[in-house]
Amino acid sequence: MLHYSGDTDAAVPTYGTRRWIQNLNWEVKSAWAPWYTNGANGNQVSGYFEKYDGLTFATVKGVGHMAPQWARQAMQELITGYIHGNL
Repeated sequence: MLHYSGDTDAAVPTYGTRRWIQNLNWEVKSAWAPWYTNGANGNQVSGYFEKYDGLTFATVKGVGHMAPQWARQAMQELITGYIHGNL
């Protein structure tokens, strides 16, 4: 399962989502790492992700909970990368 959160979301803050996931006490399979999109200037950091058994939590840089509307390329690459196992 992929769960994403815009890192500037005031309605559903990333910090609260991270705390919720941490309270599940699931083993971390892959610690925080950046994920990238290919912008006009080459690869750029578009957020960070952490993997658990059965859950990947990703942040999307510079947007709130309307990430698919305001960061279309980044969201497309995040979801495609997740589906193809490249995240």
